[in-house]
Amino acid sequence: QVQLVESGGGSVQAGGSLRLSCAASRYTASNKCVGWFRQAPGKEREGVAAIDIGGARTYYADSVKGRFTVSQDNAKNTVYLQMNSLKNDDTAMYYCAAGYDSTCLQSSFSIVSRYYYWGQGTQVTVSS
Repeated sequence: QVQLVESGGGSVQAGGSLRLSCAASRYTASNKCVGWFRQAPGKEREGVAAIDIGGARTYYADSVKGRFTVSQDNAKNTVYLQMNSLKNDDTAMYYCAAGYDSTCLQSSFSIVSRYYYWGQGTQVTVSS
């Protein structure tokens, strides 16, 4: 079993920055792709970014490209999501998730069902 724990959420003004962290209890073959998702009230869960732990390839949704950066620190079993130039529309609960490395493709990184492990979520609120 793999546990994921997110941290780093909070409230920020539009244009500001936050960095989210996702700490994994361990990496196995089943969690080499780590994705970040968000869900706003009344909306579907949306995949925003992912990283392939083995090769460090990264993937982004168009809505966050150029503003968000996903990175890893393998020594700490931690994946980060640096969020810059935040907008009101970025307000949501953010979740990290992990799945097989084959999930980390541009065509599949944002598919919820491709991930087997999920964190508890961390709230991000952006205000004007």
